[in-house]
Amino acid sequence: MIYFLPMRSRVILIGYSGAEALDLFGPADVFSGANERAEAPLYDVIIAALDEHECKLSCGPSVVARDLATIRPQPTDTVLVAGGADASIAAMIAKPALMAWLDRAERVVRRIGSVCDGAFILAHAGLLDGHRIATHWSSADRLTRAYPMVSVDREAIFVRDGKLWTSAGVSTGIDMALAIVEDDHGRQLADSVAAHLVLYVRRPGFQSQFSEALVAQTSSSDPLGPVVMWVRANLRAPIDVAKLARCAGMSVRSLHRHCLEVIDTTPAKLVEKLRVEHARTLLTTTQLGTKTIAARCGFGSPARMARAFDRTLGVAPTAYRMMFSAA
Repeated sequence: MIYFLPMRSRVILIGYSGAEALDLFGPADVFSGANERAEAPLYDVIIAALDEHECKLSCGPSVVARDLATIRPQPTDTVLVAGGADASIAAMIAKPALMAWLDRAERVVRRIGSVCDGAFILAHAGLLDGHRIATHWSSADRLTRAYPMVSVDREAIFVRDGKLWTSAGVSTGIDMALAIVEDDHGRQLADSVAAHLVLYVRRPGFQSQFSEALVAQTSSSDPLGPVVMWVRANLRAPIDVAKLARCAGMSVRSLHRHCLEVIDTTPAKLVEKLRVEHARTLLTTTQLGTKTIAARCGFGSPARMARAFDRTLGVAPTAYRMMFSAA
């Protein structure tokens, strides 16, 4: 009997000195893991760089890279540009040869994209104009100001727009790579790779980049820390901004300004996102009905909870439960 294996395709991960290691090695492990789990050579993973044989990554170690100038883009290729230190990205943007290579590749390859601040390199090459993209939440405003023709999705951990794939900060490159594997070879293989990498859950692209609770509690001295703790303990109760301001020891105006500066959202939106966060936990870890969950999280009704889920995640509570419930 003759077995026909899927056609092998290349994944070209573009790095440079100062690149973020996980932006390269996270996707690389996913694609090489797909080879192992499928017991077939599905992907040929290549780390490449322009004018650099050895790239010293942002965390210190170096990686040997193939010369990007010697690689001719092919129709089955996937090209992903890593993010990195600001100075390193600026140096890459200043290389006309890299911009020209990316422009040629975009016309030929099956998909092209970036991880984290690698989006700045693609944007400078003109490949993101008119597209919706993702980048690290802390860089969204800067990217929007520098490249106003680009539509930055501040919430999504990765975005697919035609052949263009972009992901948010660092570890989200893994989520995007898993989605690419699923797109190529099905969900079963992608789930198998995720399990092998001991990932707690596969996150879809609409998943929010970060938890406001986590961000607010990174510093015990930040006034948002007590606010978040109080909200989480009082989700069922009516909550207004005046109460939050008293909890933070700030005026309403100061709290509003501080929320925008620290987590890029308003106090009212923070409360809604914390309620959605708790509802997500109940949906995936319990068999409680949506009416009960809505009441426990302070939404009042399933309809209000559904509207909050749509605004925050772009998906209905019942659909979220189907995708992520352990049951």
